[in-house]
Amino acid sequence: MGDAAANLVWRGALAYLAVFYTDTLGISAAAAAALLLVVRISDGMTDIVMGMVADRTQSRHGKFRPWILWTAPALALFMVLAFTAPNISTPMKLVWAYFTYIGLTLAYTMNNVPYSALMGVMTSSHEERSVLSGYRFAGAFLGGVLVMGFTPDLVAYFGQGDDAKGYQQTMYVFAALLVVLCLITFFTTRERVHSVASQAPFKQELKDLAWNLPFIVIPLLSISLFFYYRGLYSGLFCALVLAVTWYAIQKLIKRPESETTPSQRDLIDLLTNMPWLMILGLGFLTMMFNGIKYGVIAYYFNHYIGEPVLTGRYFIILLVVSIVAALVAGYLTRLIGKKALFAISLIVSGALTGLIFFLPSDGFWVFQIESLAMFELNLEFRVYWVYLLGGAAEFFAAFMPVLIFSMLGDAADYSEWKHNRRATGLFYSAGSFIQKTGGGFAGALVLIVLGAYGYVGTDESTIAQTTDGMVLLMSWIPAAFAFVSLLLLVVYPLNTQRMGEIEADLRARRAAAGVKN
Repeated sequence: MGDAAANLVWRGALAYLAVFYTDTLGISAAAAAALLLVVRISDGMTDIVMGMVADRTQSRHGKFRPWILWTAPALALFMVLAFTAPNISTPMKLVWAYFTYIGLTLAYTMNNVPYSALMGVMTSSHEERSVLSGYRFAGAFLGGVLVMGFTPDLVAYFGQGDDAKGYQQTMYVFAALLVVLCLITFFTTRERVHSVASQAPFKQELKDLAWNLPFIVIPLLSISLFFYYRGLYSGLFCALVLAVTWYAIQKLIKRPESETTPSQRDLIDLLTNMPWLMILGLGFLTMMFNGIKYGVIAYYFNHYIGEPVLTGRYFIILLVVSIVAALVAGYLTRLIGKKALFAISLIVSGALTGLIFFLPSDGFWVFQIESLAMFELNLEFRVYWVYLLGGAAEFFAAFMPVLIFSMLGDAADYSEWKHNRRATGLFYSAGSFIQKTGGGFAGALVLIVLGAYGYVGTDESTIAQTTDGMVLLMSWIPAAFAFVSLLLLVVYPLNTQRMGEIEADLRARRAAAGVKN
């Protein structure tokens, strides 16, 4: 239920917010790309802050559960505001988009980072976490079905030709449902895993954070600058910033433990935790893979296929398939292990996605579906195969986020085993961090590619020249990220046997220290 609530926001924004900005609110693709990139990356920084805050929260309800309750109203409010199109000037529309999108992502961070960490303290078993992660993402995909599958129909129903009104009233429905789901999550979960923590006063932690955060913020901003402008000078600036940051981080890592504070040690633990760094890379690349595919779907069906109503149907197929995959993912990891399942998902999903490129530009086989009234549509041959290839690819792609969030718990176990310290919220904040930065880069890349082809959402004459870009964004561009991910996965060290040894050792340590498992 918690992930169903979160994905009423997350998948709704990921799938429809870009096209809402360009086609309904009326801002340019370039301005929307910059907005998605800058806000997502800056918001990724707040994930780290929120992870530290959640780790240090003390209440009778636990560390993480209270945040689900406290933040639900704000998240619902900004969900509605983000899809509101006020009748103001174009520059003020851009200001409005920044204000509402920043508010939405901040509220999401405060709700979802503690919620993500909750999975790490509900059970100490790495195998149970895999199964739990599967149920979690089944709920995520279910929330996605509601928003991504039915938003076009609800917008049409409520708007009656006025998309601005339709989007706003549709979000009223989803926002109310979000609050109910958050309440269910809060009242039906428990925190069971506890560890001994050494922490400085929170004021000192914030001071340390302000000093250390530039190590993450400045490199990401320089990468964003290069990504957006793609020029020689931006590339040189990016390389210089990364080199200076690497030098500063190495100095921090080599500092004696007696000269560091608990928050600095948390940061050092992260930066020296090779499995966590690899999971971070895998999460970013797979989020690019999935984010690009989802980000271009509305454009692809609206403009290339020419049937906007098929967008929702396609989302329903993808997300129903994803629910099934998420539910079986945890059990498959028990049979073949997380690493093997991840490799299979990358290879098969990447290959099937790439095949969409070879579908004919003009359909030559038309057939009728009459079993359900809502599906009484003439589907061209290419649409049939897009549904088939996309659905099959999504079955394997759905394993990826399940495995990533399960592996984050493994990285937290590894850190506790190695350093005798555990910052569950900080480790799981990486999951939200890579979702947002990867999603930001993915959404920006979709708009950058479309902009390079000359796309202007409010000018129909520019559409025909951009369809080649839409096809690439549906096929080989995301597939490339899947294949690059495979190279990183090959050297990932925490296999099933290694995690079994770490888990047994931690249980023994906690029992000896009198800490609950």
